[in-house]
Amino acid sequence: MKAIVIGAGRGSRLEHRTNEIPKTLVEVLGRPMLDWILDALSAAGFARRDVVFVCGYGEAVVRRRYPDLTFVRNEDWERNNILASLLCARDHFAEGFVSTYADIVYEPGIVERLVRAPEDFVLGCDTEWRRRYAVRSRHPESDAEKLTADGRRVTAVSRLIPSERADGEFIGVMKVSREGAAVLVDGFERARARSSGGAFREGRPFARAYLIDLLAELLEAGTPMFRENTAGGYMEIDTLEDLEHAESWWRTWT
Repeated sequence: MKAIVIGAGRGSRLEHRTNEIPKTLVEVLGRPMLDWILDALSAAGFARRDVVFVCGYGEAVVRRRYPDLTFVRNEDWERNNILASLLCARDHFAEGFVSTYADIVYEPGIVERLVRAPEDFVLGCDTEWRRRYAVRSRHPESDAEKLTADGRRVTAVSRLIPSERADGEFIGVMKVSREGAAVLVDGFERARARSSGGAFREGRPFARAYLIDLLAELLEAGTPMFRENTAGGYMEIDTLEDLEHAESWWRTWT
């Protein structure tokens, strides 16, 4: 099983902090976000040779600092989005994978729990997600990748879920088994063929789709998905404002 870090984007909302480096190399709590991610993956048994980094903006910097990773390039990173970025690494899906967004910091235990879970699709979920949005003026709750669940089983994932109905926020980390990977790729190809260059979900063209767009499609088609929870051991760093609050968010959780 491989670990895939989806790190092709620049992160323009971090403004001058990403003038020369990609978003994942911005320091949070004194370390690049990518270092936190690699430590979390390592705690779950992923050596750096098992980590595939999907690169785009600032590729040379990441390759220079982390030569022991495997690199896949998203050639069209300026015009596509997270879903297309993940599928750039499809050649590494064969034995299943854990994928992670690159602009997040999270507790290592969540990756261990995802890997141990027996199901084909398992999503990391923050059940204490709303505490961070209380101070986020540039990233409202309407932007959160919310999910609903019946126990461990996920019933829906969408930004459109009302906050009061959400059981948590998808943290951008998931485990997909070998069998699940085949379902994911098939669903991707079917959705791409169906959209034919038009709108895919919520008015977005397929090229600009988010990962949760495809997860929602698979859920609606009957694919079982489950969750493993963290109670606040996660934070997304999307804006300079988020950087300002990161220490207090992390200190509160720990």
